[in-house]
Amino acid sequence: MPHLSRVENPRWLKRLSHRSSPDRVVNVCFCVVLLFSTLLTWREVVVLEDAYISSQRNSLENVTHEFNNQLQVSIERLIFYRNGMQAALERPLAFDVLHNAGEEFERKRTQHQWSILLDNQRTLPVHGVSDAFVDDTTILSRDSLLLGNELTATLEVGYLLRLSTTLKGDSQQMLYVSRAGFFIASNPTMLSNDVVGQYYALVTSPWFVDQSERTNPNRGIRWVSWMLDTPEGPKRRIAVSLPVDYQHYWHGVLAIDFSLAQMKHLLSTAMQGEKEGEYRLYDRQMNLLASSLSVEATPQPLSNSEKAQLARALEYDNHGGMRFATRYVNWEKMRNFDGVLVRIHPLNEGIRGDFGTISVALSLVWALFTTMLIISWVVIRRMVRNMSTLQSSLQWQAWHDGLTRLYNRSTLFDLAAKAARECELHGESLSVIQLDLDYFKGINDRFGHQAGDRVLSHVSSTIVSQIRKDDLAGRVGGEEFCLVMPGASRKDACAMAERIRAKINNREMLIGKGTTLRISASFGVSSSDEKGIYDIEHLQSVADGRLYLAKQNGRNQVCCQGGASQ
Repeated sequence: MPHLSRVENPRWLKRLSHRSSPDRVVNVCFCVVLLFSTLLTWREVVVLEDAYISSQRNSLENVTHEFNNQLQVSIERLIFYRNGMQAALERPLAFDVLHNAGEEFERKRTQHQWSILLDNQRTLPVHGVSDAFVDDTTILSRDSLLLGNELTATLEVGYLLRLSTTLKGDSQQMLYVSRAGFFIASNPTMLSNDVVGQYYALVTSPWFVDQSERTNPNRGIRWVSWMLDTPEGPKRRIAVSLPVDYQHYWHGVLAIDFSLAQMKHLLSTAMQGEKEGEYRLYDRQMNLLASSLSVEATPQPLSNSEKAQLARALEYDNHGGMRFATRYVNWEKMRNFDGVLVRIHPLNEGIRGDFGTISVALSLVWALFTTMLIISWVVIRRMVRNMSTLQSSLQWQAWHDGLTRLYNRSTLFDLAAKAARECELHGESLSVIQLDLDYFKGINDRFGHQAGDRVLSHVSSTIVSQIRKDDLAGRVGGEEFCLVMPGASRKDACAMAERIRAKINNREMLIGKGTTLRISASFGVSSSDEKGIYDIEHLQSVADGRLYLAKQNGRNQVCCQGGASQ
């Protein structure tokens, strides 16, 4: 009978009781613990990821440092040869063999192509073209007053180049190309018999043209990557070059020509056994020059959008990292090369590594903890619900009469006292109806207690069907009932009592096989309207007195006045 309990507590107390119910508390605690466990696990994963990225960056920095050191050696060699040439241009060696080489040049300079090789063969041969070829090309010139000194300086550098190649077994192509129409190369096997074609290819190559005074006013090191046409097809080459100037005159260019295989070898050496991830060397146009993958493996290329993102990032920082779909990419600009070294680490490789193992372990621990937490939540929630149901059942039993399901005497008068205070506070009427079944003892004696219980249940259901939602009804004795009606005048209470009396008396009850019975009840009514008294015990006493007055007057009637009320 939920409508009977609406006046039990104020609304704010009901809302507080609902919000602080044990079931809700358990749910909130579960959510808080799950949230904190997830946050802690996520924090550990983030810390691990930061450590992983830092490790990748440190590995990239180490490889970049080693790669830069290797390239620095080549740069220092160029600087060394340039210093040697500049010294030889100022003070050439006074050897007869060098003097003879100068005379031989004067004899051959008009030939279509020529070569000069000293008798002792300790220096590299100098190959050249005719005066006519030089005169027809705008970038070339033989007008230098130190032309003879330049030729002997070239032979001296050729001696150093041959010595370096012999001692170190260097496979790199080192060159000096003069604007005066001749050149030397450290690897003669790379030269063809067509000296003119070879020289033309050298002076039109990007690394030579970019060393003009207009394009390189600072006269510094230049790195160039370009496609070279070969009999086997176009091949990408890389060169580092340095101009040779003396007394504000550009004599030529010193260069080291690298193949992609040589750059790959340098990169592999710089990695020092590093096996995780893939290292790639790109030039400033984002052309792939070298990869740490084996020759058989094909590197997965970066898409145009990924290259564009990386190029934009390089404009603002010298190093960094980003994630492309299923790959982590770290980069660092090269100090001694006009390009960038990139480390690509696929996620599946990261999962197989230490980071992945720890992450999987953390995920499993979180999943196990969450599973145990959910199981505990289900068990505790069920226990709390059972306890709450038991508590509600015990509370209901403590408040209600088990047979009629109405309030018992103590609960009824406690709630009635609160209702009386509310009515008195708001100046409303309060009425009490006391009723007692007529000849009930005879029913128990003649038909048994089970028949009496049916009668009591019938009366209680009749009362419940007639009273208002804010009225209170309770069983206060064996066959005695009491109704408390907040806000009802004595007239309203008398009308209510008459309706209940008629309902009870008008229906015959089946109490046994073929046995029916019509019952009746006597009523006494009292109200605060009479004397302005709101004391519930007083009103109940008055109603009880009028109840006995109704019995004395013949039963099955309602008495609304007389007795103690007069």
